[in-house]
Amino acid sequence: MEVTSLDKKKIGIIGGTFDPIHNGHLLMAENSRKAFSLDKIIFIPAGIPPHKKDKNISSNVHRYNMTLLAINNNKHYFLSDIELKREGISFTVDTIKHLKSIFSGAELYFIMGSDSLLQIEKWKDYEELLSLCNFIVAKRPNYDDEQLKRKVDNLNSLYKSFIYIVEGPVLDVSSSDIRNKVQRGESITYLVPNPVEEYIYKHELYKE
Repeated sequence: MEVTSLDKKKIGIIGGTFDPIHNGHLLMAENSRKAFSLDKIIFIPAGIPPHKKDKNISSNVHRYNMTLLAINNNKHYFLSDIELKREGISFTVDTIKHLKSIFSGAELYFIMGSDSLLQIEKWKDYEELLSLCNFIVAKRPNYDDEQLKRKVDNLNSLYKSFIYIVEGPVLDVSSSDIRNKVQRGESITYLVPNPVEEYIYKHELYKE
């Protein structure tokens, strides 16, 4: 469902290019929702991600539609186009500031993968970002759990941040893997929700 208004409760935020959104994103969101008793989760497709500004990504319309199709049947999930409407490069720190101004009484939890956290120092104004909300970090396959724990402990100590690691099953899948499979004519069944798979084939995405 599209986000309109939310009660001032515990709100999860998960952003990404979502090109396409896949079952790994959804599993990460659901593990986080259950583990931290989140009332709602807002999915935010990125406008122009800073780390992908020189890469070809699908149109905002396609990525928005696929995300909506993926979450539409979950009453806890909402969709926001705030980054898609923003001009220029999308930075997470700006998005969190905007959400805090809207949901001033809510407790915000930014959900991210361990690979992203390990690169957090490359993010714009990351020190300020760490002070703006809580963080939930989902483990990713083939990443060192001890390295992740040391990173979390170090950041929490240095910046008085609140970063938590969520336990739970993970899927070894990425959007780039899915795009490559489509290009090669391989099946993506069970990697993305059925409506997303149908949308990809209907609009002939990732063929080139």
